[in-house]
Amino acid sequence: MNPKVDWYFTKNKRWQEETETLRAIALSCGLTEELKWGCPCYTNEGTNIVLIHVFKEYCAYLFFKGAVMKDPKKILVRQTENVQAARQIRFTNAKEIVKMKTTLKAYIKEAIAVGKAGMKVEFKKTKEFAMPEEFKNKLDEMPGLKKAFYELTPGRQRGYLLYFSSAKQPATREARIKKYMKQILNGKGLDD
Repeated sequence: MNPKVDWYFTKNKRWQEETETLRAIALSCGLTEELKWGCPCYTNEGTNIVLIHVFKEYCAYLFFKGAVMKDPKKILVRQTENVQAARQIRFTNAKEIVKMKTTLKAYIKEAIAVGKAGMKVEFKKTKEFAMPEEFKNKLDEMPGLKKAFYELTPGRQRGYLLYFSSAKQPATREARIKKYMKQILNGKGLDD
């Protein structure tokens, strides 16, 4: 156990018993406990294996390379359609976790093996993501913006494309693009 992570298990009273049970299972698999992205993250030889996180309706194990795991029990869930690599196993009570303990350990062991084998998730290329017409027009109108956008890392480009595309109304897409133009010009990502 890493004392720097302890606070996480007491901050959310709703999921305290569940997250502590998930913690014990992860640690029993010989993983190193760290704090990443404000959540308990379990690593093996520096490779991220699984993360514990909570939501209003459930808590979950998040397997970083879940997309390449076998998932014989068909319990891995894709959090949203835009998530490419990670997969969750969701829980709504501690009894459910205890009942699945053997399965969870098997999934963690497979995730460790995936990491050791160096398996990679095939990510969609940035050019495969939809570019909203409003943003395409703005890039065509402003060569400096276009240059700055394509100089961003692929992940930052995808972040903007997903955010702009998720707006249903053209006016909302336009407003989002306008709001983030300066950030793009400054070489920053959506959340930088």
